[in-house]
Amino acid sequence: MRRLLALALAACIGAAAAAARPDAADEVRALDADLLAHDSATAVLQQWCADHHLAADPTIVAERVKGLDKPATPEIRRLLRADPGETIVYRRVRLACGAVVLSEADNWYRPGRLTTEMNRQLESTDTPFGAVVKPLGFHRERLSAVVLSERGAILRHKALLETRDGTPFSLVVETYLRAAVSRH
Repeated sequence: MRRLLALALAACIGAAAAAARPDAADEVRALDADLLAHDSATAVLQQWCADHHLAADPTIVAERVKGLDKPATPEIRRLLRADPGETIVYRRVRLACGAVVLSEADNWYRPGRLTTEMNRQLESTDTPFGAVVKPLGFHRERLSAVVLSERGAILRHKALLETRDGTPFSLVVETYLRAAVSRH
Protein backbone atom coordinates (compact mmCIF):
# COMPACT_ATOMS: atom_id res chain seq x y z
CA MET A 1 0.00 0.00 0.00
CA ARG A 2 2.83 2.41 0.88
CA ARG A 3 4.46 1.66 -2.43
CA LEU A 4 1.22 2.46 -4.30
CA LEU A 5 0.83 5.72 -2.39
CA ALA A 6 4.44 6.66 -3.16
CA LEU A 7 3.93 5.87 -6.85
CA ALA A 8 0.68 7.86 -6.93
CA LEU A 9 2.37 10.82 -5.19
CA ALA A 10 5.30 10.67 -7.62
CA ALA A 11 2.87 10.61 -10.54
CA CYS A 12 1.02 13.65 -9.17
CA ILE A 13 4.27 15.57 -8.65
CA GLY A 14 5.42 14.66 -12.16
CA ALA A 15 2.11 15.77 -13.65
CA ALA A 16 2.26 19.05 -11.73
CA ALA A 17 5.84 19.66 -12.91
CA ALA A 18 4.90 18.92 -16.50
CA ALA A 19 1.94 21.31 -16.27
CA ALA A 20 4.11 24.02 -14.69
CA ARG A 21 6.82 23.77 -17.38
CA PRO A 22 5.69 23.56 -20.97
CA ASP A 23 7.63 21.23 -23.22
CA ALA A 24 10.38 22.57 -25.45
CA ALA A 25 8.12 22.74 -28.51
CA ASP A 26 5.69 24.97 -26.61
CA GLU A 27 8.56 27.20 -25.49
CA VAL A 28 9.88 27.46 -29.04
CA ARG A 29 6.39 28.49 -30.21
CA ALA A 30 6.12 31.02 -27.38
CA LEU A 31 9.51 32.56 -28.15
CA ASP A 32 8.69 32.66 -31.88
CA ALA A 33 5.34 34.35 -31.19
CA ASP A 34 7.00 36.96 -28.95
CA LEU A 35 9.64 37.70 -31.58
CA LEU A 36 7.03 37.98 -34.33
CA ALA A 37 4.87 40.31 -32.24
CA HIS A 38 7.59 42.87 -31.49
CA ASP A 39 9.91 45.08 -33.50
CA SER A 40 12.96 44.65 -31.25
CA ALA A 41 14.42 41.16 -30.86
CA THR A 42 16.76 42.61 -28.22
CA ALA A 43 13.80 43.72 -26.07
CA VAL A 44 12.10 40.34 -26.46
CA LEU A 45 15.26 38.45 -25.48
CA GLN A 46 15.81 40.72 -22.48
CA GLN A 47 12.28 40.02 -21.23
CA TRP A 48 12.64 36.29 -22.03
CA CYS A 49 15.88 36.19 -20.05
CA ALA A 50 14.26 37.91 -17.07
CA ASP A 51 11.07 35.81 -17.17
CA HIS A 52 13.02 32.53 -17.39
CA HIS A 53 15.71 33.50 -14.87
CA LEU A 54 18.56 32.72 -17.27
CA ALA A 55 20.98 35.05 -15.45
CA ALA A 56 21.11 37.15 -12.30
CA ASP A 57 21.36 40.23 -14.53
CA PRO A 58 18.99 39.80 -17.49
CA THR A 59 20.85 42.32 -19.65
CA ILE A 60 21.42 41.22 -23.25
CA VAL A 61 24.99 41.65 -24.47
CA ALA A 62 26.12 41.47 -28.10
CA GLU A 63 29.33 39.47 -28.15
CA ARG A 64 30.91 40.67 -31.39
CA VAL A 65 32.48 38.10 -33.68
CA LYS A 66 35.52 39.86 -35.08
CA GLY A 67 37.50 39.00 -38.16
CA LEU A 68 34.49 37.81 -40.11
CA ASP A 69 33.20 39.75 -43.10
CA LYS A 70 30.30 38.99 -45.41
CA PRO A 71 30.09 41.67 -48.07
CA ALA A 72 26.58 42.71 -49.02
CA THR A 73 25.33 40.72 -52.00
CA PRO A 74 23.36 42.39 -54.79
CA GLU A 75 20.19 40.97 -53.14
CA ILE A 76 21.07 42.53 -49.76
CA ARG A 77 21.82 45.88 -51.43
CA ARG A 78 18.46 45.68 -53.24
CA LEU A 79 16.55 44.90 -50.03
CA LEU A 80 18.28 47.79 -48.25
CA ARG A 81 17.63 50.08 -51.23
CA ALA A 82 21.28 51.08 -51.06
CA ASP A 83 22.64 53.49 -53.66
CA PRO A 84 25.43 52.18 -55.91
CA GLY A 85 28.69 52.59 -54.03
CA GLU A 86 26.93 53.23 -50.69
CA THR A 87 28.77 51.67 -47.76
CA ILE A 88 27.10 48.65 -46.17
CA VAL A 89 28.64 47.45 -42.90
CA TYR A 90 28.48 43.84 -41.73
CA ARG A 91 28.33 42.93 -38.03
CA ARG A 92 28.13 39.40 -36.61
CA VAL A 93 27.16 38.95 -32.95
CA ARG A 94 26.08 36.39 -30.41
CA LEU A 95 23.35 37.75 -28.16
CA ALA A 96 23.87 36.47 -24.64
CA CYS A 97 22.16 36.70 -21.29
CA GLY A 98 24.80 36.00 -18.69
CA ALA A 99 26.61 32.87 -19.87
CA VAL A 100 23.69 31.71 -22.07
CA VAL A 101 24.01 32.50 -25.78
CA LEU A 102 20.44 32.92 -27.02
CA SER A 103 21.03 33.78 -30.67
CA GLU A 104 23.56 34.48 -33.38
CA ALA A 105 22.89 37.31 -35.79
CA ASP A 106 24.20 38.53 -39.11
CA ASN A 107 23.48 42.20 -39.66
CA TRP A 108 24.11 44.34 -42.72
CA TYR A 109 23.37 48.01 -42.16
CA ARG A 110 23.62 51.40 -43.79
CA PRO A 111 25.82 53.52 -41.50
CA GLY A 112 24.82 56.67 -43.40
CA ARG A 113 21.28 56.23 -42.03
CA LEU A 114 22.53 56.18 -38.41
CA THR A 115 23.90 58.93 -36.22
CA THR A 116 27.62 59.31 -35.57
CA GLU A 117 27.08 58.16 -31.98
CA MET A 118 25.14 55.07 -33.08
CA ASN A 119 27.94 54.11 -35.47
CA ARG A 120 30.52 54.63 -32.71
CA GLN A 121 28.58 52.38 -30.33
CA LEU A 122 28.19 49.65 -32.95
CA GLU A 123 31.90 49.73 -33.73
CA SER A 124 33.21 49.84 -30.18
CA THR A 125 30.73 48.39 -27.66
CA ASP A 126 28.84 45.20 -26.86
CA THR A 127 25.49 46.98 -27.02
CA PRO A 128 22.96 45.10 -29.18
CA PHE A 129 21.99 46.71 -32.48
CA GLY A 130 18.33 47.04 -31.47
CA ALA A 131 19.25 48.95 -28.33
CA VAL A 132 21.60 51.27 -30.22
CA VAL A 133 19.06 52.17 -32.93
CA LYS A 134 16.02 52.31 -30.63
CA PRO A 135 15.89 56.16 -30.86
CA LEU A 136 15.06 55.77 -34.58
CA GLY A 137 11.65 54.35 -33.60
CA PHE A 138 12.20 51.57 -36.12
CA HIS A 139 9.82 48.84 -37.10
CA ARG A 140 10.55 45.36 -38.37
CA GLU A 141 9.46 44.17 -41.79
CA ARG A 142 9.55 40.39 -41.52
CA LEU A 143 10.85 38.55 -44.56
CA SER A 144 10.83 35.01 -43.16
CA ALA A 145 10.46 33.05 -39.94
CA VAL A 146 11.33 29.36 -39.89
CA VAL A 147 11.25 26.78 -37.13
CA LEU A 148 14.44 24.73 -37.41
CA SER A 149 15.25 21.18 -36.48
CA GLU A 150 19.00 21.72 -36.56
CA ARG A 151 20.98 20.37 -33.64
CA GLY A 152 21.61 23.65 -31.84
CA ALA A 153 19.22 26.03 -33.61
CA ILE A 154 15.45 26.34 -33.13
CA LEU A 155 14.36 29.40 -35.13
CA ARG A 156 15.65 31.63 -37.92
CA HIS A 157 14.18 35.05 -38.62
CA LYS A 158 15.08 37.36 -41.48
CA ALA A 159 13.89 40.95 -41.37
CA LEU A 160 14.44 44.48 -42.54
CA LEU A 161 14.58 47.23 -39.95
CA GLU A 162 12.99 50.39 -41.29
CA THR A 163 12.68 53.96 -40.09
CA ARG A 164 9.27 55.46 -39.39
CA ASP A 165 9.00 56.57 -43.03
CA GLY A 166 9.69 53.03 -44.33
CA THR A 167 13.36 53.50 -45.28
CA PRO A 168 15.28 50.25 -44.70
CA PHE A 169 18.56 50.66 -42.85
CA SER A 170 19.37 47.12 -41.68
CA LEU A 171 18.91 43.53 -42.78
CA VAL A 172 19.18 40.95 -40.00
CA VAL A 173 19.29 37.18 -40.11
CA GLU A 174 18.85 35.90 -36.55
CA THR A 175 19.32 32.28 -35.55
CA TYR A 176 17.88 31.45 -32.13
CA LEU A 177 19.58 28.68 -30.23
CA ARG A 178 18.25 25.74 -28.26
CA ALA A 179 19.88 27.13 -25.10
CA ALA A 180 17.18 29.82 -25.06
CA VAL A 181 14.55 27.20 -24.20
CA SER A 182 16.50 24.39 -22.58
CA ARG A 183 17.95 25.93 -19.42
CA HIS A 184 14.84 26.51 -17.36
